[in-house]
Amino acid sequence: MSNRLRCAFAAPLVAAVLLAGTASAQEYPTRPITLIVPAPPGGGTDVFARQIAEAVEPFLKQKVIVDNRAGGGGTVGTTVITAAQPDGYTLGFIWNSPLTTSPHSLAVSYTPDSYASVMSIGYSSYVLCTAPSFPASTAQELVDQIKANPGKFTYGNDGLGGTMQLAAERVFAKLGAKVRPVPFGGAGETARNFLGGHVTFYGGSLPPILPHAAAGKAKCLLLTSAGKNPALPQAAGLDDIGLGAEETVLWWGLIAPAKTPPAILAKLEKAFMEAASTEKFKEAMDKQGATQRVLGAKETGALIRSELAALGAVAKSIGIERKGQ
Repeated sequence: MSNRLRCAFAAPLVAAVLLAGTASAQEYPTRPITLIVPAPPGGGTDVFARQIAEAVEPFLKQKVIVDNRAGGGGTVGTTVITAAQPDGYTLGFIWNSPLTTSPHSLAVSYTPDSYASVMSIGYSSYVLCTAPSFPASTAQELVDQIKANPGKFTYGNDGLGGTMQLAAERVFAKLGAKVRPVPFGGAGETARNFLGGHVTFYGGSLPPILPHAAAGKAKCLLLTSAGKNPALPQAAGLDDIGLGAEETVLWWGLIAPAKTPPAILAKLEKAFMEAASTEKFKEAMDKQGATQRVLGAKETGALIRSELAALGAVAKSIGIERKGQ
């Protein structure tokens, strides 16, 4: 058969495949969507995942089923997400640590090229708190004390090489300050050890420390976000000490397996951004002390890559090495 005849027969087949793909994207979704959450039930990430799943169903006109796949600090579930069929029926609701922190201390199988960003919903800052008796009442006074006493103070954090440690060290490096990290098994354990006087500073997420700050058992002076948080009006943001560019926060978003069709990704981005902008979802974020910041796919992807690079530099500077290689 001549090449001309082969092309004549092949052209309609190619056109049919392209039309089928277009039709498939237009009809999507035609069945329930699985939303993998790389965290156990009941935590903040799981709560937001279930709320966004419920909020997006009217926009997608399909059920969204949450599937918790905890383990490895989120890396187990993230691996499942990136290995799934790229057909739009398996997505991931994830916080940033498995994407931008864990790759510097664990031998994960994925990179930013293994998944497509869909959107992100918002963030919650980490915070540094002192005991009521500590001789500082403002963020600047805290900075002055730390710089005047290099290596004297300790701060609890949620694990060696974790996001809180890298967030804190990122700020300390810019300040030219030295504070000794003490890793614990999570923010709750960090709070208990801080309240017990075993470390100078609490370094962690807001929820475990908020009740103690309200009771006068902790002075929370500096957030790791650029701006302030109404839940802790006395705490300065990094903008207040001239370090807004060093922001590192706990944020949440959606990803899909790499090679998910662009038309499906666009439909998902639109639907989830609409869901995140509903009044009910905004109220849910406020209730958890989180700050809403709805970003699209492009902005979320850029955030992942820039944060991955920035935290990688911090991890290298403090000697964090990847395990399991």
